[in-house]
Amino acid sequence: MTTFTQMTRWLSVLACFTWGLAQPVMAQTFPSKNVNLVVPFPPGGGPDLVARALAEKLSAKWGKPVVVENRPGAGALLGAQAVAKSAADGHTLLLTTNTMVISPHVLAPGAGGGVDVHADLVPIVAPATTPMALLAHPSLGVKDLKTALAMAQKQPGMPYGSAGNGSPMHFAGEMLKRSASVDLLHVPYKGVNPSVMAALGGEVRFLFVGLGGALPHIKAGKLVPLAVTEKNRSPLLPDVPTASEQGVRGVEVNAWYGVFAPQGTPEAVRSQVNSDINEMLKLADIREKLATAGLDVLGGSSQVLGDFMRADRQRYSQLAKELNIKAD
Repeated sequence: MTTFTQMTRWLSVLACFTWGLAQPVMAQTFPSKNVNLVVPFPPGGGPDLVARALAEKLSAKWGKPVVVENRPGAGALLGAQAVAKSAADGHTLLLTTNTMVISPHVLAPGAGGGVDVHADLVPIVAPATTPMALLAHPSLGVKDLKTALAMAQKQPGMPYGSAGNGSPMHFAGEMLKRSASVDLLHVPYKGVNPSVMAALGGEVRFLFVGLGGALPHIKAGKLVPLAVTEKNRSPLLPDVPTASEQGVRGVEVNAWYGVFAPQGTPEAVRSQVNSDINEMLKLADIREKLATAGLDVLGGSSQVLGDFMRADRQRYSQLAKELNIKAD
């Protein structure tokens, strides 16, 4: 063995050893400055609520401001791109929904600057999930899915709202159209909150939305829940049957919330962020705030979120083809 080869191997060993020592040090010094928590949706709605609830608690724990930055556009991909291009040190994080995973199968190639959410981002934790529901404006006078579908059969082209092209809500609407053989007109909005406001104002007859963005309006009687698009009823709306219970099968969609970091972020930093967010999710006031907003607290390891990503990537890739869902 040559002296050069020996030296190269020793340098490689030394580099690995040094990197191993640096990992705990990185965690001990994180955060060293303000942390930006990017939400790729407009203010209001579930993702924004979760981000601001966590930001308040994490700011106190870390001793550094955690600033929520709303960067909507391109089906959550603009915000994802901004985070993916940031320094991989944990000081810029993304809090998004599974819309980010679905959008690449729907939008034009290169949308969001060509970010590859599976390669350019790394999952940290899934703070919450939310059931999806079909809602109607009270003025329609419908109380269940059967009545709503009968009305839609007589009035082809009735508009339904969603949080945007490629959102889980959009897929739920197209699944309903296929399963119930009805003609509905999709009206996409730029986020959950705008879609809810549109439904409240009567711009659309029906609305598919996660309960995280609409539960207060349901409780106030301003929107009427017709069906839950889950396998089972939601504890948040125990008296509202699922679509399947009402005879419409094949309409099962929910939304998850995930925190991501740029690819290359040190494992020690990712582990700390995961641990600290899980700690926050155990706090009674956080759990109450999320539950009141229609969210189911989740948490757990980064693998939970990674599994969600992989499952949705496969599922929605196939559904986009079957339902012919494309960017408008």
